[in-house]
Amino acid sequence: QVQLVESGGGLVQAGDSLRLSCAASGHTFSTYSMGWFRQAPGKEREFVALVSSSGRVTTYSDSVKGRFTISRDNAKNMVYLQMNSLKPDDTAVYYCAATIYLGKVVRVDEYNYWGQGTQVTVSS
Repeated sequence: QVQLVESGGGLVQAGDSLRLSCAASGHTFSTYSMGWFRQAPGKEREFVALVSSSGRVTTYSDSVKGRFTISRDNAKNMVYLQMNSLKPDDTAVYYCAATIYLGKVVRVDEYNYWGQGTQVTVSS
């Protein structure tokens, strides 16, 4: 089992940067692909970014491609989401999630473990 705890959210202005962190427990962390999702008020949870278990392969949603970077440190059981050029539309609760599935895993129901989320608010 994997427990996930996100941190790093906050209130920023449009154009600013923010880095989210996700701390994972469990000795099998390096076997999971890790994803970031977000959920804005009144909207469904949506995929943001994915990093493979090795960290060598990443996938992004079109809305964040070129602005966000996902990475992981398996030695520290950590996953990060570097968010640059933030926009008001990026305002949401951001969730870290782990999945045993390989490949392009972008659906909410494909993930096995979830963190509690961290709020990101971008003002215009």
